This record gives sequence, C-alpha cells and structure tokens, in this order.
Amino acid sequence: MEWKELVTGDGIVVSVVDLHLREGGGRSTTDTVALETIAEVTASVGEESRTSQNHHQQKQNLANCRNPPLSLLFTLSFPKLMERSVIERLDFGKMGYGCKHYRRRCRIRAPCCNELYSCRHCHNEATSMLSKPLDRHELVRQDVEHVVCSVCDTEQPVAQVCTNCGVRMGEYFCSICKFFDDETGKEHFHCDDCGICRVGGRENFFHCKKCGSCYSNGLRDNHLCVENSMRHHCPICYEYLFDSLKDTAVMKCGHTMHSECYHEMIKRDQYCCPICSKSVIDMSRTWKRIDEEIEATVMPEDYQNRKRSVFEHPEVLVIVLASDALM
Repeated sequence: MEWKELVTGDGIVVSVVDLHLREGGGRSTTDTVALETIAEVTASVGEESRTSQNHHQQKQNLANCRNPPLSLLFTLSFPKLMERSVIERLDFGKMGYGCKHYRRRCRIRAPCCNELYSCRHCHNEATSMLSKPLDRHELVRQDVEHVVCSVCDTEQPVAQVCTNCGVRMGEYFCSICKFFDDETGKEHFHCDDCGICRVGGRENFFHCKKCGSCYSNGLRDNHLCVENSMRHHCPICYEYLFDSLKDTAVMKCGHTMHSECYHEMIKRDQYCCPICSKSVIDMSRTWKRIDEEIEATVMPEDYQNRKRSVFEHPEVLVIVLASDALM
C-alpha cells in the first residue's frame, strides 16, 4: 500500500493511498471506477469541518482528475473516518479483508523471516514451497509482535484496535495467540490447557487432560484415552492434528485422524485403525455372518475325518494362538 501525490485539474495536490474500498463486506472491483462514484464516496466521508462551498469545490476538483487508479481512497476522505462514532470506526471494513483462511483487517509481520502475511497458514504454505529445504519453516503464532492494519497500512504492536485509524482489526482477538478473525459465527474460544484458540463454542467442548486436547462433550466419559492422542499426524494425510483447521474423528481405540480421512477410509472398506489395527466400527454382525457361512459350508470328503494334534506340531499351535489374539 503506497501513498502518492495526485494533482487535480485546479493544481491542488491531493494525497492518495492504494486501498480497496470494501466497507460493508463488498469486494473490490476490477472494472473502471466512475469519477462520479469516487466523488460521491469522497463527499460522504469528506472533512465536514470545511464549509459547504469548499467541500463542493473539493468534489469538483476530484471530478477533474482523469483516469484515477482503481480502488483509491483520497486522504480528504480519511478525516471523516476518524470523526465517526467509535462503533462505526471499529466496524469499518468488517469482512472485507483477509485470506482464504480468515477474514481480518490486518496482516502479520512474521518474526522468523520479517515478511508480511495475511495469517500464519499463508506463511506456512508459502515457506513450505521454498526451493531450499533448509529455508522452509513454520510460524509460531505466539512469537508475532507486529501487525499492519489493512485499512490504513500502519504497522504497530499487536492489538485489537488500530492505533492510527481506530479500526478493529478482528472482531475476535486473542492476545495470547495473536489471532484475529471477523467471523464470530465460528464461536472462538481460547483453551488455556491447549494453549491455542479453538472454534465451536466453549460450552460445547471439554479438555481431556490425558489426551491433551479439547473434545466434544459427547465424548466425555465415552472415549478411550490415549496419551497426547491429538499431538500426532493424521495417519492418512500426515497433517499435524493438534492445530489443524479440519474436523477430527476419535476412533474406538482412542487414536485420531481427520474426519474426512476417516470417512474415505471406510468408503474403501478399510475398517481397522491404521495405527493399532483394531476395528474402528462394530464388526460383531460381520463376524457372526462369517461364522454362519463357515458352519453352513460342507467339509470336503477328503478332510472330513482328518485330524491333527496341535501339540505334535508347534507351528500349527503358533498360528492358532496368533489367530485368537487378532479376534
């Protein structure tokens, strides 16, 4: 975002900033912006302390500008933002900025590489694609110390409200995780035991001390605890589960994987845990049906009266014991 000087038709120097006009959640346009529209926006947020005659002259001067760059906000409109009520300023541009991961009105300065990114996921995706493996790294969310306001482009220490323009950079803000998000419908909450923010509403989850993660209330006293079961990678896609954005499934054996990976595994007729090989669903009806089929199968005549003592053949005993252990 760069401040520039633009000379109007009457020779008046006006500072401009390349800034997307996304108030009210609208998307920035890639088409030509009509001069009347820009003048109208400027008039609505212009400096009210000037006389109406001067203000009309400003509109006229703005209209005399030929071929203005796309999505420009003139500084003569900025003072009006500062004169708005506190609530109006806080909500300015809400849901209009961000990335595919989060809607927020700021970018973070990565302390590890000193680059600006919309969020830590954008940083991790970018650095994971670096050609040199030694340059690849992940951002530690708690280490972020500075952010840049997406509305006024002011760099500042981490805070919820911009120190320059008064915009709330995230409707939800966590000072521990340095996390911002305008989508409050996710029902964010910070879990002190996990050390990170979760979504879904605090009242809908509990923290399992042994498993080391927040689980849905439906799993309270209804799951097999495995120590730090969430602090591992998904056995299917190998993404780290603890802070993954995807939903997680807790299997009967206590091990975890992504829900979509779990359902894909079931669709492919794989019914055992990839980690411990225990059944992940109730297979009793299947085993009963197999037993019934075996009982209904007539033994071939060549084997009907044939017997063998397993004690005389240890290798057979081992096979039988191994089969029993798998049941």
